[in-house]
Amino acid sequence: MAFFGKKLDKESSSAEATEDKEKKVSDGVVSSDNISLNLPMVLIQPRISEKSGKLAGLNKYVFMVKKQANKVEVKKAVESKYGVRVTQVNMVNTKGKPRNFGRTAGRTGDFRKAIVSLKQGDSIKGLTEVA
Repeated sequence: MAFFGKKLDKESSSAEATEDKEKKVSDGVVSSDNISLNLPMVLIQPRISEKSGKLAGLNKYVFMVKKQANKVEVKKAVESKYGVRVTQVNMVNTKGKPRNFGRTAGRTGDFRKAIVSLKQGDSIKGLTEVA
C-alpha cells in the first residue's frame, strides 16, 4: 500500500512487530493478556490517612495502584521500589463517592488500593506520618 509514496513490505513489518513484542517482556516489564505494566508504574501513590497510619503500626502499608494490577505485580513493585520483603498483599476495589458540583450531580473516580504486609523488622520510612 502506498501512503505518501512509501511502500510497506509485509515481511519486514511483521519481523519488526515480533521484535517489539520480545522487547516488551524484558526486565522490569510484566505482560499478561495484552497488558504490560512497568513495575514501578504499578504504584500510583501511597494512601496516607488516619486509617493507613494505624495500619502502619501493624507493619501494613496502603497504596493506590493501577486498576489492571494484580497482587504479584504489586508485590514485585513494592519490593523493588522500597527494598523490603512483602509477605502478603490484599487488594480492594473502591467505588467513587457521589458529589454535587453546583447543580450538577457527579461522582469521584473509582480506584484500586493494595494493603501490603511486610516481613517482621522491615518498614517503609515516611509513610507513617498523617498530614
